[in-house]
Amino acid sequence: MSNLPIRAVAPDVCVAPQLTPEAMAEAAAAGFKAVINNRPDHEHGPGQPTSAEIEAAARAAGLEYRHLPVDGGYQSPEEIAAFAKLLGELPRPILAFCRSGARSTRLFMAASSI
Repeated sequence: MSNLPIRAVAPDVCVAPQLTPEAMAEAAAAGFKAVINNRPDHEHGPGQPTSAEIEAAARAAGLEYRHLPVDGGYQSPEEIAAFAKLLGELPRPILAFCRSGARSTRLFMAASSI
């Protein structure tokens, strides 16, 4: 399918660790229609690409893009509800990412149960 380090959590939702702006064209080529970035900007220093950089590349590749930054250790009920809303409104398949993929997976599992 692609060289992206993705893992399916549902037939039309995948999660991945940190993606770069350059990965957005590959995500589009792999068939994804939307990307959700769950990582706060500069979470572990200035070497991480910013949401604005990733968004520009995603839109250039024809992808819908949303930034829903959440803390790695805790996802609030409001953040879970916001993720559920994104799952309902974005075109699928969706690719969500964070530092390792675990936070996006937890968000998906929690949002799927509300």
